[in-house]
Amino acid sequence: MKRKACAEVGIRSFDVNLPEEVPESDLISKVHELNANPDVHGILVQLPLPKHINEEKVLGEISLEKDVDGFHPLNIGKLAMKGREPLFQPCTPKGCLELLSRSGVSVKGKNAVVVGRSNIVGLPVSLLLLKADATVSIVHSRTPDPERLVREADIVIAAAGQAMMWYGLAISYSN
Repeated sequence: MKRKACAEVGIRSFDVNLPEEVPESDLISKVHELNANPDVHGILVQLPLPKHINEEKVLGEISLEKDVDGFHPLNIGKLAMKGREPLFQPCTPKGCLELLSRSGVSVKGKNAVVVGRSNIVGLPVSLLLLKADATVSIVHSRTPDPERLVREADIVIAAAGQAMMWYGLAISYSN
């Protein structure tokens, strides 16, 4: 879908397809090559990575200026800081807030609950909601009485992929 979207808007994409058994050092070398290539303006690493590869290490090697997923530690750090803006925001969390906005939902002052705390959706969407002046609670596998928190929420963003929790990403709003 990413390749198709690039083609539709006239963006040239460079695909680097590596075998699942790729050594971590080879993957990092590819990231370095893309960082150094002036024709490459953004890098997306398809997650999740194979279990033998340290995701944090690989994402940390992407040049801050080319981290279009917004997962670089400096981008996430700036997202978490008041008065700072990252160069890029993670796209799915940003899309959640855009969907709320286009639906006419103001998050300012609302009680928002995020189900899930992943680095890809749960944590960043929580930070974006906080920046938009929502009061944010994060429900995860160790949260006591998560049903109560969800029932009391004005906005619920479910971003959990664990059995017996909401799967995928769903947004609901109650008046």
